[in-house]
Order: sequence, then C-alpha cells, then structure tokens
Amino acid sequence: MRIILLGPPGAGKGTVANQLKATDGSVHISTGDILRNNVKAGTDLGKKAKEYMDKGELVPDQLIMDMMEVRLQEADCAKGFMLDGFPRTIPQADALGKLLEKINIKLDAAINLDIPREVVLDRLTTRRTCNNSACQTIYNVKTNPPKVEGKCDKCGSPVIQRSDETEEAILNRLEVYNKQTAPLIEYYANKGMLKSASKLKLDELVQEVLNKLKN
Repeated sequence: MRIILLGPPGAGKGTVANQLKATDGSVHISTGDILRNNVKAGTDLGKKAKEYMDKGELVPDQLIMDMMEVRLQEADCAKGFMLDGFPRTIPQADALGKLLEKINIKLDAAINLDIPREVVLDRLTTRRTCNNSACQTIYNVKTNPPKVEGKCDKCGSPVIQRSDETEEAILNRLEVYNKQTAPLIEYYANKGMLKSASKLKLDELVQEVLNKLKN
C-alpha cells in the first residue's frame, strides 16, 4: 500500500501504521523520523536542516521534500509506504504530488482517521511517556498504566505527562490542525483519493482501513 494517513493529534496514525505494516511489509514514514535520521547520519540535507532546527526555526518545505525524495526511493519502500504527519498543508500536498509524479510513484489513497474531538482529548490528556530518551515507552493512565505508578515498566525511569499533552496544549494543537491540515481532507476528496475510517478500537480501525483500501 502507498497511502497518506490523515487525522488530528491523538487519532492513532502511528499506532495504525505500525499495525498495517505487518500486513504487507509497507514502511511507516514520519517527517520527524526523516529529519532525525538525516541529522544523526550527518547527510548534507541533515546538516542544512540542523542549522534551522538549532535556531528554533521550521525546516523549509523544499528541504523536507528533498529528504522525502531520497527516502521514498530507498529499497524498503518498494513494498509500499505510509506517510504519517506529511503533508501538513495544501502547498506541501501540491509539492508531494509533483514529487511522486517525478519519481513515478502513484498513491493508493489518503486515509482520514475520523476520530471525535472528545476522544482525542481523553486519549492525549491521559497519555504518559517514559522520560528516558532512549526508551520513551508510552502509557495511558486509564487503559495501559505502568505496573508501578510513575515508573516505566521497561527501564524504571519516571513516567511523565509531556508539556504538549496538557489540555491547554492539546486544544492549541487541534486548533493548528483545523487551520492547516484539516483542509487536506477536502483536497484529497476532490481528487477522488479520500477514504475515511472511524472505528475507535484499534483492531476494528485497522480492519476498516484495510477494507476501504480494497474497495
């Protein structure tokens, strides 16, 4: 499969992608991973990106596109890929379309994980993350708490609520999403590429996505 995963923060894009890749060997690609890997590897693109990141500035779209062009042509993408967190804006979607045409890759669909706002808020405000940067295991105080409160099961480090997962921060993230990224739903619908999935249980959501891709 070659798909774009859309949906608000907390919709479960990364979790769904990790389940889907087991079905056909498609790889899960996030912009964050591409940036971190290029910076860590010290590639020319990574060095350019680091200059912006060190100054606290956004990495320009063109630099992201250059990294994406390299990534999509790597061997592990031959079986398929799932783009998570990219594109975020209409200009990025236009640029991605031109890139895919250039490298002769055709998308199967844009999948919108249509999860209600109240569910997103509940999921993110109850999420906790291991503070150890080498671990970062994710828990949920309601559905998947650590065995010892406040301590990671895997490494024993403190389990914390991230600063971007307080209710105030989440509401701000949702507002940014609604302004910048939600318009992509109509964008891909107009291209006849949009498919929506709305199940709340993970196994049912994954199956719904697979069913939509068959139809």
